[in-house]
Amino acid sequence: MPDLTLSFTNPRLFDDVSFHPCVRLRRWEDERVLSFVPPDGNFRLLSYHISSQSLVAIPVYVRHNISFKEQGGGRMDITVGPKQTMGRTIENVKLEVPMAKSVLSCNLTVTQGKYSFDPVTRVLQWDVGKIDPSKLPNIRGSMSLQSGAPPPESNPTISVQFTISQLAVSGLKVNRLDIYGEKYKPFKGVKYATKAGRFQVRT
Repeated sequence: MPDLTLSFTNPRLFDDVSFHPCVRLRRWEDERVLSFVPPDGNFRLLSYHISSQSLVAIPVYVRHNISFKEQGGGRMDITVGPKQTMGRTIENVKLEVPMAKSVLSCNLTVTQGKYSFDPVTRVLQWDVGKIDPSKLPNIRGSMSLQSGAPPPESNPTISVQFTISQLAVSGLKVNRLDIYGEKYKPFKGVKYATKAGRFQVRT
């Protein structure tokens, strides 16, 4: 049965760590090294937060202009692009914009992906997909309001989801993985991925 030791180049980034029961806690407390015998099958070794003292730059930016007129409706112009991705591709990009109840419909044009507006929930969803930095995705057009309704008092908050393969925006890096108790030479590799469940942009 393999006995593993995993070390990091910058374990100081860890905060509020939760371990799988297989991890030897004393080794972590003394040396900041993960020592464990892995269970069968897939499992989550640890969950953690990044220390509040370590600033993490959001790798996506949203440029937006949402405005409403006193009479008639409103206009929308949103562009999403990469920022500090170290050359990595941003994929599975999705934007969600909850509109005011007075918004009846949206007549928009997208340069990439597809959008939908639910007239019941008043939520606009834009499924962008993968971002090509040479041609940034854009959505723009008009919004219709209920007849006689005043313009919304505040602009909506944009929620963004995305994934980036082979990049850890936290800066966390694996230093080495040592395997004991096995005679064969295993294949060792590390795959990094950044996935934003959802972050918000106020307009």
